[in-house]
Amino acid sequence: MQILITGITGFMGAALAPRLQAEGHALRGLSRRHPDELKPGSLPGGAELAVADAVSGEGLTEALTDIEVAYYLIHSMEEEPASGGSPLGAEPSGLSFLEREQQAARNFAAAAVAAGVRRVIFLGGFAPTAVPASPHLASRLRVEETLLAEFPDTVALRASIVIGERSRSFRLLVRLVERLPLLPMLAWHRYRTAPVDQRDVIECLALAATATDLPRRSLDVAGPDVVSYGELLAAIKDELMLPRPTLNLDMLSATPLVSRLAAIVAGEQHALVGPLMDGLQSDLLPREPEACAVLHQSPHPLHAAIAHALQAWESHEPLGAR
Repeated sequence: MQILITGITGFMGAALAPRLQAEGHALRGLSRRHPDELKPGSLPGGAELAVADAVSGEGLTEALTDIEVAYYLIHSMEEEPASGGSPLGAEPSGLSFLEREQQAARNFAAAAVAAGVRRVIFLGGFAPTAVPASPHLASRLRVEETLLAEFPDTVALRASIVIGERSRSFRLLVRLVERLPLLPMLAWHRYRTAPVDQRDVIECLALAATATDLPRRSLDVAGPDVVSYGELLAAIKDELMLPRPTLNLDMLSATPLVSRLAAIVAGEQHALVGPLMDGLQSDLLPREPEACAVLHQSPHPLHAAIAHALQAWESHEPLGAR
């Protein structure tokens, strides 16, 4: 099968590519960057590369030619176009964050229809039920709605925190546990979610390419353990075997100041950490039916997911805490 992966050099695309290649599929990656601009080894061996700009639509027709299944894994974490260009386009477009994402999804859906693509598969995030979605989560939900409305066979999967060595949300939590001798428990520590092993997300994404009789709605990819964010930090702490006492600060939330401090501690850009922490305003829980059940998969328990992710991390990058 001929498959296109947008974001093929990103966390999820790079992990999905070898899984699809193992089944004999021919891969084409989509990037806004010329091949000469990519880091050596960032493109999976045997995959070709198409250069396209989803916001302007330039290059999408050529990128989707002869493609049967396309993975839409494009997502920006920035609220406004950066001076060096948006992750969705080669140059600043003058559009807002939400407008860029909407336009990119519409352009991609239209080009996929015109090219005769059979299926588009999208990965987004859980939707909150008690409070309005943050701009970061709202943009993913709007992209999902656009693809479902404008492309006939869209499979929309949603995930909460993905436990994997290159997952930016997981890395943020690990760095906070690793580098803070005292863990402050802010108001969001009591909210619950269902973290999921990267391996389970990859498996569901891969199976979605050929699955039949899928529900005509989005499916949540969830791990079997529903935990609070405080319990997730404790699980990471236990796996790292670090004595980290906690300090209850329920009166504080994920304010812009707190997210900037977290970014400094973790050595991350605030453009990433800010949107992630903006989403910590309520429970983010899966709905029934869950993707793993529909696709007949048994998700890994949380402790196994964390242990596997840390082992994979340490295979190429040391953790200062161990």
